[in-house]
Amino acid sequence: MFRLPTFAAVLALFSAPLAGFAQNAEDVTHFTLDNGMEVVVVEDHRAPAVQQMVWYRAGSADEPKGSSGVAHFLEHLLFKATDKMESGEFSATVAANGGRDNAFTSYDYTAYFQRVAADRLELMMQMESDRMKNIRLTPENIRTERDVILEERNQRTDNNAGALFNEQMNAAQYLNHRYGTPIIGWRHEMEELDLEDALSFYETYYSPNNAILVVSGDVEPDEVRMLAEKYYGVIPANPDLPERLRTQEPPQTAERRLIFRDARVAQPYVSRSYLAPERDSGAQEDAAALTLLSLILGGGTTSFLNEKLQFDTQVATYTGAFYRGGSLDDTTFDVVIVPAAGVSLQEAEDAMDAALSSFMETGVDPEQLDRIKLQIRADQIYARDNAEGVANRYGSALAIGLTVQDVQDWPAVLDAVTAEDIMKAAERVFNIEQSVTGWLMREEATQ
Repeated sequence: MFRLPTFAAVLALFSAPLAGFAQNAEDVTHFTLDNGMEVVVVEDHRAPAVQQMVWYRAGSADEPKGSSGVAHFLEHLLFKATDKMESGEFSATVAANGGRDNAFTSYDYTAYFQRVAADRLELMMQMESDRMKNIRLTPENIRTERDVILEERNQRTDNNAGALFNEQMNAAQYLNHRYGTPIIGWRHEMEELDLEDALSFYETYYSPNNAILVVSGDVEPDEVRMLAEKYYGVIPANPDLPERLRTQEPPQTAERRLIFRDARVAQPYVSRSYLAPERDSGAQEDAAALTLLSLILGGGTTSFLNEKLQFDTQVATYTGAFYRGGSLDDTTFDVVIVPAAGVSLQEAEDAMDAALSSFMETGVDPEQLDRIKLQIRADQIYARDNAEGVANRYGSALAIGLTVQDVQDWPAVLDAVTAEDIMKAAERVFNIEQSVTGWLMREEATQ
Protein backbone atom coordinates (compact mmCIF):
# COMPACT_ATOMS: atom_id res chain seq x y z
CA MET A 1 0.00 0.00 0.00
CA PHE A 2 1.31 3.46 -0.93
CA ARG A 3 2.07 5.72 2.01
CA LEU A 4 2.54 9.44 2.07
CA PRO A 5 6.00 10.42 3.37
CA THR A 6 6.13 11.85 6.84
CA PHE A 7 6.93 15.53 7.32
CA ALA A 8 10.25 14.50 8.87
CA ALA A 9 11.11 12.53 5.75
CA VAL A 10 10.28 15.47 3.49
CA LEU A 11 12.31 17.82 5.69
CA ALA A 12 15.23 15.40 5.58
CA LEU A 13 15.02 15.31 1.77
CA PHE A 14 15.18 19.09 1.47
CA SER A 15 17.72 19.49 4.28
CA ALA A 16 20.22 16.99 2.92
CA PRO A 17 23.44 18.31 1.39
CA LEU A 18 23.11 19.01 -2.32
CA ALA A 19 26.37 17.47 -3.53
CA GLY A 20 24.65 14.30 -4.70
CA PHE A 21 21.70 16.21 -6.13
CA ALA A 22 24.03 18.51 -8.06
CA GLN A 23 25.57 15.55 -9.86
CA ASN A 24 22.20 13.93 -10.63
CA ALA A 25 19.97 16.95 -11.13
CA GLU A 26 19.06 16.04 -14.70
CA ASP A 27 19.95 13.33 -17.17
CA VAL A 28 22.09 15.47 -19.47
CA THR A 29 23.98 14.62 -22.66
CA HIS A 30 26.30 17.26 -24.11
CA PHE A 31 28.14 17.11 -27.45
CA THR A 32 29.35 19.34 -30.27
CA LEU A 33 28.62 18.92 -33.97
CA ASP A 34 31.45 19.02 -36.49
CA ASN A 35 30.49 22.58 -37.48
CA GLY A 36 30.90 23.80 -33.89
CA MET A 37 27.27 23.84 -32.76
CA GLU A 38 26.88 22.80 -29.13
CA VAL A 39 23.99 20.46 -28.28
CA VAL A 40 22.53 19.79 -24.84
CA VAL A 41 19.92 17.07 -24.36
CA VAL A 42 18.02 16.87 -21.08
CA GLU A 43 15.88 13.75 -20.83
CA ASP A 44 12.56 13.77 -19.00
CA HIS A 45 10.19 11.00 -20.08
CA ARG A 46 7.32 11.84 -17.74
CA ALA A 47 5.29 13.61 -20.44
CA PRO A 48 5.31 13.14 -24.25
CA ALA A 49 6.42 16.71 -24.92
CA VAL A 50 9.65 18.41 -25.92
CA GLN A 51 11.16 21.88 -25.82
CA GLN A 52 13.60 22.89 -28.54
CA MET A 53 15.66 26.04 -28.01
CA VAL A 54 18.36 27.60 -30.16
CA TRP A 55 20.52 30.16 -28.36
CA TYR A 56 22.83 32.53 -30.23
CA ARG A 57 25.76 34.06 -28.39
CA ALA A 58 24.75 37.49 -29.62
CA GLY A 59 22.60 40.00 -27.80
CA SER A 60 22.18 43.73 -27.58
CA ALA A 61 25.61 44.16 -25.96
CA ASP A 62 27.17 42.75 -29.14
CA GLU A 63 25.60 45.34 -31.45
CA PRO A 64 27.69 47.85 -33.38
CA LYS A 65 27.63 51.34 -31.93
CA GLY A 66 24.93 53.43 -33.54
CA SER A 67 22.72 50.41 -34.29
CA SER A 68 21.14 49.83 -30.90
CA GLY A 69 18.13 47.53 -31.04
CA VAL A 70 19.29 45.56 -34.08
CA ALA A 71 19.54 42.26 -32.15
CA HIS A 72 15.92 42.54 -31.03
CA PHE A 73 14.90 43.82 -34.48
CA LEU A 74 16.44 40.75 -36.10
CA GLU A 75 14.65 38.49 -33.62
CA HIS A 76 11.36 39.85 -35.00
CA LEU A 77 12.52 39.49 -38.59
CA LEU A 78 13.28 35.79 -38.19
CA PHE A 79 9.55 35.12 -38.15
CA LYS A 80 9.31 36.48 -41.71
CA ALA A 81 9.89 34.48 -44.89
CA THR A 82 12.76 32.12 -45.62
CA ASP A 83 13.72 30.30 -48.79
CA LYS A 84 11.29 27.52 -47.77
CA MET A 85 8.59 29.27 -45.70
CA GLU A 86 6.36 32.27 -46.19
CA SER A 87 6.10 35.07 -43.66
CA GLY A 88 4.22 33.85 -40.58
CA GLU A 89 4.28 30.23 -41.70
CA PHE A 90 6.72 29.19 -38.96
CA SER A 91 4.46 30.08 -36.04
CA ALA A 92 1.35 28.96 -37.90
CA THR A 93 2.88 25.53 -38.39
CA VAL A 94 3.85 25.26 -34.74
CA ALA A 95 0.30 26.19 -33.71
CA ALA A 96 -1.23 23.76 -36.22
CA ASN A 97 0.79 21.00 -34.56
CA GLY A 98 -0.55 21.89 -31.13
CA GLY A 99 2.54 23.73 -29.94
CA ARG A 100 3.66 27.23 -29.09
CA ASP A 101 6.74 29.20 -30.01
CA ASN A 102 8.40 32.51 -29.31
CA ALA A 103 11.77 34.22 -28.95
CA PHE A 104 13.52 36.73 -26.72
CA THR A 105 16.57 38.97 -26.75
CA SER A 106 18.82 39.82 -23.82
CA TYR A 107 22.11 41.66 -23.43
CA ASP A 108 24.18 38.52 -24.00
CA TYR A 109 22.05 36.22 -26.16
CA THR A 110 19.04 35.76 -28.39
CA ALA A 111 16.95 32.59 -28.08
CA TYR A 112 14.19 30.93 -30.11
CA PHE A 113 12.01 28.11 -28.79
CA GLN A 114 9.16 25.75 -29.55
CA ARG A 115 7.17 23.60 -27.13
CA VAL A 116 5.49 20.69 -28.98
CA ALA A 117 4.59 17.02 -28.79
CA ALA A 118 7.71 14.86 -28.79
CA ASP A 119 6.95 13.35 -32.21
CA ARG A 120 7.08 16.84 -33.78
CA LEU A 121 10.72 17.49 -32.91
CA GLU A 122 12.03 16.72 -36.38
CA LEU A 123 9.65 19.23 -37.96
CA MET A 124 10.80 21.89 -35.47
CA MET A 125 14.46 21.23 -36.26
CA GLN A 126 13.75 21.39 -39.97
CA MET A 127 12.15 24.82 -39.66
CA GLU A 128 14.55 26.27 -37.08
CA SER A 129 17.63 25.22 -39.03
CA ASP A 130 16.12 26.75 -42.16
CA ARG A 131 15.92 30.22 -40.66
CA MET A 132 19.45 30.01 -39.27
CA LYS A 133 20.79 30.87 -42.73
CA ASN A 134 17.92 31.32 -45.18
CA ILE A 135 15.81 34.30 -44.14
CA ARG A 136 14.47 36.34 -47.04
CA LEU A 137 14.06 39.98 -46.08
CA THR A 138 12.49 42.74 -48.13
CA PRO A 139 12.33 46.51 -47.72
CA GLU A 140 8.66 46.07 -46.83
CA ASN A 141 9.60 43.67 -44.02
CA ILE A 142 12.02 46.25 -42.68
CA ARG A 143 9.48 49.08 -42.72
CA THR A 144 6.63 47.17 -41.13
CA GLU A 145 8.68 45.41 -38.45
CA ARG A 146 10.58 48.59 -37.58
CA ASP A 147 7.21 50.17 -36.87
CA VAL A 148 6.36 47.17 -34.67
CA ILE A 149 9.47 47.50 -32.50
CA LEU A 150 9.04 51.26 -32.24
CA GLU A 151 5.50 50.73 -31.00
CA GLU A 152 6.80 48.10 -28.59
CA ARG A 153 9.24 50.64 -27.19
CA ASN A 154 6.44 53.18 -26.99
CA GLN A 155 4.21 50.84 -24.98
CA ARG A 156 6.79 49.22 -22.71
CA THR A 157 9.27 52.03 -22.15
CA ASP A 158 8.22 55.48 -23.31
CA ASN A 159 4.80 55.23 -21.64
CA ASN A 160 6.24 53.85 -18.41
CA ALA A 161 8.02 56.27 -16.07
CA GLY A 162 9.61 53.40 -14.14
CA ALA A 163 11.02 51.86 -17.32
CA LEU A 164 12.47 55.21 -18.41
CA PHE A 165 14.00 55.64 -14.95
CA ASN A 166 15.62 52.19 -15.08
CA GLU A 167 16.96 52.99 -18.54
CA GLN A 168 18.68 56.09 -17.18
CA MET A 169 20.00 54.19 -14.16
CA ASN A 170 21.69 51.66 -16.45
CA ALA A 171 23.09 54.42 -18.65
CA ALA A 172 24.58 56.11 -15.57
CA GLN A 173 26.03 52.84 -14.24
CA TYR A 174 27.68 51.81 -17.51
CA LEU A 175 29.47 54.72 -19.14
CA ASN A 176 31.45 52.64 -21.63
CA HIS A 177 29.98 49.13 -21.64
CA ARG A 178 27.01 48.21 -23.83
CA TYR A 179 24.96 47.17 -20.80
CA GLY A 180 24.23 50.88 -20.53
CA THR A 181 22.27 50.76 -23.79
CA PRO A 182 18.69 49.43 -23.59
CA ILE A 183 18.07 46.03 -25.15
CA ILE A 184 15.23 47.38 -27.25
CA GLY A 185 17.47 50.26 -28.38
CA TRP A 186 17.46 54.05 -28.23
CA ARG A 187 14.52 55.37 -30.22
CA HIS A 188 16.57 57.68 -32.45
CA GLU A 189 18.78 54.76 -33.50
CA MET A 190 15.89 52.30 -33.88
CA GLU A 191 14.28 54.69 -36.36
CA GLU A 192 17.32 54.37 -38.62
CA LEU A 193 17.67 50.57 -38.62
CA ASP A 194 17.63 49.24 -42.16
CA LEU A 195 18.04 46.08 -44.22
CA GLU A 196 21.81 46.34 -44.21
CA ASP A 197 21.95 46.59 -40.40
CA ALA A 198 19.78 43.50 -39.98
CA LEU A 199 21.60 41.39 -42.57
CA SER A 200 25.02 42.38 -41.26
CA PHE A 201 24.15 41.24 -37.72
CA TYR A 202 22.52 38.07 -39.09
CA GLU A 203 25.43 37.10 -41.31
CA THR A 204 27.95 37.79 -38.54
CA TYR A 205 26.37 35.96 -35.63
CA TYR A 206 23.73 33.51 -36.89
CA SER A 207 25.90 30.49 -37.56
CA PRO A 208 26.09 27.03 -35.97
CA ASN A 209 29.47 27.70 -34.37
CA ASN A 210 27.88 30.59 -32.48
CA ALA A 211 24.78 28.65 -31.41
CA ILE A 212 23.64 26.22 -28.73
CA LEU A 213 20.82 23.75 -29.32
CA VAL A 214 19.02 22.68 -26.13
CA VAL A 215 16.40 19.93 -26.32
CA SER A 216 14.59 18.95 -23.12
CA GLY A 217 11.76 16.53 -22.54
CA ASP A 218 10.71 13.13 -23.86
CA VAL A 219 13.67 12.49 -26.16
CA GLU A 220 16.57 10.10 -26.58
CA PRO A 221 20.07 11.57 -27.01
CA ASP A 222 20.88 9.38 -30.01
CA GLU A 223 17.74 10.52 -31.78
CA VAL A 224 18.53 14.17 -31.08
CA ARG A 225 22.08 13.72 -32.31
CA MET A 226 20.86 12.13 -35.54
CA LEU A 227 18.32 14.90 -36.19
CA ALA A 228 20.76 17.65 -35.21
CA GLU A 229 23.38 16.31 -37.62
CA LYS A 230 20.77 16.01 -40.36
CA TYR A 231 19.40 19.55 -40.08
CA TYR A 232 21.95 21.71 -38.26
CA GLY A 233 25.12 19.75 -38.98
CA VAL A 234 24.98 20.45 -42.72
CA ILE A 235 25.11 24.22 -42.19
CA PRO A 236 28.67 25.53 -42.66
CA ALA A 237 30.38 27.26 -39.75
CA ASN A 238 31.24 30.92 -40.06
CA PRO A 239 35.04 31.01 -40.32
CA ASP A 240 35.00 34.76 -39.74
CA LEU A 241 33.04 34.69 -36.48
CA PRO A 242 34.54 37.56 -34.46
CA GLU A 243 35.96 37.09 -31.00
CA ARG A 244 33.52 38.24 -28.36
CA LEU A 245 35.29 41.42 -27.27
CA ARG A 246 33.50 44.32 -25.62
CA THR A 247 34.45 47.76 -24.42
CA GLN A 248 35.00 47.61 -20.66
CA GLU A 249 34.11 50.10 -17.96
CA PRO A 250 36.82 52.43 -16.67
CA PRO A 251 37.31 52.23 -12.90
CA GLN A 252 34.42 53.98 -11.15
CA THR A 253 35.84 56.19 -8.41
CA ALA A 254 32.89 58.43 -7.59
CA GLU A 255 29.30 57.73 -6.69
CA ARG A 256 26.75 58.80 -9.28
CA ARG A 257 23.28 60.20 -8.63
CA LEU A 258 20.29 61.07 -10.75
CA ILE A 259 16.76 62.36 -10.30
CA PHE A 260 14.07 61.33 -12.79
CA ARG A 261 10.92 63.46 -12.68
CA ASP A 262 7.72 62.47 -14.45
CA ALA A 263 4.14 63.62 -13.90
CA ARG A 264 2.95 60.02 -14.41
CA VAL A 265 4.80 58.67 -11.35
CA ALA A 266 2.24 57.15 -8.99
CA GLN A 267 4.71 55.99 -6.37
CA PRO A 268 8.12 57.66 -5.89
CA TYR A 269 10.99 55.45 -4.78
CA VAL A 270 14.76 55.24 -4.32
CA SER A 271 16.90 52.75 -6.22
CA ARG A 272 20.60 52.08 -5.90
CA SER A 273 22.80 49.84 -8.03
CA TYR A 274 26.31 48.69 -7.14
CA LEU A 275 28.73 47.20 -9.65
CA ALA A 276 29.13 43.50 -8.86
CA PRO A 277 30.94 40.48 -10.31
CA GLU A 278 29.07 38.11 -12.59
CA ARG A 279 28.84 34.33 -12.29
CA ASP A 280 32.02 32.82 -13.76
CA SER A 281 32.76 29.32 -14.97
CA GLY A 282 34.59 27.23 -12.40
CA ALA A 283 34.47 30.09 -9.90
CA GLN A 284 30.84 30.55 -8.94
CA GLU A 285 31.38 31.15 -5.24
CA ASP A 286 31.15 34.96 -5.31
CA ALA A 287 27.95 34.85 -7.37
CA ALA A 288 26.48 32.29 -4.99
CA ALA A 289 27.28 34.49 -1.98
CA LEU A 290 25.67 37.51 -3.67
CA THR A 291 22.62 35.45 -4.63
CA LEU A 292 22.11 34.53 -0.99
CA LEU A 293 22.84 38.11 0.12
CA SER A 294 20.02 39.37 -2.12
CA LEU A 295 17.61 36.86 -0.57
CA ILE A 296 18.68 37.72 2.97
CA LEU A 297 18.25 41.45 2.40
CA GLY A 298 15.23 41.52 0.12
CA GLY A 299 13.76 38.06 -0.35
CA GLY A 300 10.22 38.39 0.96
CA THR A 301 8.40 39.37 4.12
CA THR A 302 11.03 37.97 6.50
CA SER A 303 13.96 39.65 4.77
CA PHE A 304 16.29 41.94 6.72
CA LEU A 305 15.31 45.16 4.93
CA ASN A 306 11.62 44.34 5.12
CA GLU A 307 11.72 43.77 8.87
CA LYS A 308 13.86 46.85 9.53
CA LEU A 309 12.12 49.32 7.23
CA GLN A 310 8.55 48.07 6.94
CA PHE A 311 7.86 46.53 10.34
CA ASP A 312 10.28 48.11 12.82
CA THR A 313 10.46 51.73 11.65
CA GLN A 314 7.54 51.66 9.17
CA VAL A 315 9.26 54.08 6.81
CA ALA A 316 8.67 51.88 3.74
CA THR A 317 5.84 50.10 1.99
CA TYR A 318 8.22 47.96 -0.06
CA THR A 319 11.89 47.02 -0.04
CA GLY A 320 13.87 44.77 -2.33
CA ALA A 321 17.37 43.54 -3.14
CA PHE A 322 18.29 42.00 -6.49
CA TYR A 323 21.37 40.38 -7.96
CA ARG A 324 21.59 39.53 -11.66
CA GLY A 325 24.55 37.18 -11.88
CA GLY A 326 23.68 35.62 -15.22
CA SER A 327 25.69 37.91 -17.46
CA LEU A 328 28.88 37.74 -19.49
CA ASP A 329 30.43 40.83 -17.89
CA ASP A 330 30.19 42.75 -14.62
CA THR A 331 26.64 43.10 -13.40
CA THR A 332 24.87 44.96 -10.58
CA PHE A 333 23.50 44.40 -7.11
CA ASP A 334 20.41 46.57 -6.60
CA VAL A 335 18.54 47.81 -3.54
CA VAL A 336 15.14 49.53 -3.67
CA ILE A 337 12.96 51.29 -1.10
CA VAL A 338 9.44 52.65 -1.61
CA PRO A 339 8.71 55.18 1.16
CA ALA A 340 5.57 55.09 3.26
CA ALA A 341 3.10 57.97 3.14
CA GLY A 342 4.62 61.15 4.54
CA VAL A 343 8.20 59.89 4.23
CA SER A 344 10.40 61.87 1.84
CA LEU A 345 12.81 60.25 -0.59
CA GLN A 346 15.74 61.65 1.38
CA GLU A 347 14.37 60.14 4.59
CA ALA A 348 13.82 56.83 2.80
CA GLU A 349 17.37 56.80 1.42
CA ASP A 350 18.79 57.64 4.84
CA ALA A 351 16.78 54.81 6.40
CA MET A 352 17.97 52.38 3.73
CA ASP A 353 21.60 53.35 4.36
CA ALA A 354 21.10 52.96 8.11
CA ALA A 355 19.60 49.50 7.59
CA LEU A 356 22.50 48.41 5.38
CA SER A 357 24.98 49.69 7.96
CA SER A 358 23.11 47.78 10.65
CA PHE A 359 23.32 44.60 8.60
CA MET A 360 27.07 45.05 8.13
CA GLU A 361 27.42 45.34 11.92
CA THR A 362 25.14 42.49 12.98
CA GLY A 363 25.91 40.06 10.16
CA VAL A 364 23.90 37.12 8.86
CA ASP A 365 21.23 35.51 11.02
CA PRO A 366 22.12 31.77 10.95
CA GLU A 367 18.47 30.70 11.24
CA GLN A 368 17.46 32.91 8.32
CA LEU A 369 20.30 31.54 6.19
CA ASP A 370 19.20 27.98 6.98
CA ARG A 371 15.61 28.79 5.98
CA ILE A 372 16.74 30.31 2.70
CA LYS A 373 18.91 27.33 1.86
CA LEU A 374 16.03 25.00 2.69
CA GLN A 375 13.78 26.89 0.25
CA ILE A 376 16.47 26.84 -2.43
CA ARG A 377 16.75 23.06 -2.08
CA ALA A 378 13.02 22.70 -2.52
CA ASP A 379 12.98 25.07 -5.50
CA GLN A 380 15.81 23.16 -7.17
CA ILE A 381 13.93 19.89 -6.86
CA TYR A 382 10.64 21.29 -8.13
CA ALA A 383 12.42 23.04 -11.01
CA ARG A 384 13.15 19.66 -12.54
CA ASP A 385 9.43 19.37 -13.38
CA ASN A 386 9.58 22.31 -15.79
CA ALA A 387 11.12 21.30 -19.13
CA GLU A 388 11.02 24.90 -20.33
CA GLY A 389 12.81 26.13 -17.23
CA VAL A 390 15.42 23.37 -17.54
CA ALA A 391 16.15 24.31 -21.14
CA ASN A 392 16.44 27.98 -20.15
CA ARG A 393 18.81 27.15 -17.32
CA TYR A 394 21.29 25.31 -19.54
CA GLY A 395 20.95 27.54 -22.60
CA SER A 396 21.38 30.85 -20.79
CA ALA A 397 24.36 29.48 -18.87
CA LEU A 398 26.23 28.20 -21.92
CA ALA A 399 25.49 31.44 -23.77
CA ILE A 400 27.43 33.44 -21.16
CA GLY A 401 30.42 31.10 -20.98
CA LEU A 402 29.36 28.70 -18.25
CA THR A 403 29.43 24.93 -18.74
CA VAL A 404 27.03 22.05 -18.17
CA GLN A 405 29.12 21.14 -15.14
CA ASP A 406 28.74 24.67 -13.77
CA VAL A 407 24.96 24.37 -14.03
CA GLN A 408 24.95 21.03 -12.26
CA ASP A 409 27.37 22.25 -9.58
CA TRP A 410 25.37 25.41 -8.84
CA PRO A 411 23.04 23.94 -6.16
CA ALA A 412 25.99 22.54 -4.22
CA VAL A 413 27.92 25.81 -4.57
CA LEU A 414 24.94 27.67 -3.11
CA ASP A 415 24.63 25.16 -0.30
CA ALA A 416 28.30 25.53 0.63
CA VAL A 417 28.14 29.31 1.09
CA THR A 418 28.79 30.38 4.68
CA ALA A 419 27.71 33.46 6.59
CA GLU A 420 31.32 34.63 6.43
CA ASP A 421 31.32 34.29 2.63
CA ILE A 422 28.19 36.42 2.43
CA MET A 423 29.61 39.17 4.61
CA LYS A 424 32.84 39.26 2.61
CA ALA A 425 30.81 39.60 -0.60
CA ALA A 426 28.76 42.40 0.96
CA GLU A 427 31.91 44.28 2.00
CA ARG A 428 33.25 44.11 -1.55
CA VAL A 429 30.00 45.14 -3.25
CA PHE A 430 28.68 47.84 -0.92
CA ASN A 431 31.17 50.44 -2.10
CA ILE A 432 29.39 53.77 -2.53
CA GLU A 433 32.05 54.91 -5.01
CA GLN A 434 30.90 52.17 -7.40
CA SER A 435 27.20 52.91 -7.13
CA VAL A 436 24.42 54.86 -8.77
CA THR A 437 21.58 56.21 -6.62
CA GLY A 438 18.41 57.33 -8.33
CA TRP A 439 15.22 59.03 -7.22
CA LEU A 440 12.05 58.48 -9.20
CA MET A 441 9.64 61.26 -8.32
CA ARG A 442 6.64 63.19 -9.54
CA GLU A 443 7.41 66.12 -11.75
CA GLU A 444 5.90 68.67 -9.41
CA ALA A 445 7.37 67.20 -6.20
CA THR A 446 10.03 68.94 -4.14
CA GLN A 447 12.29 67.36 -1.55
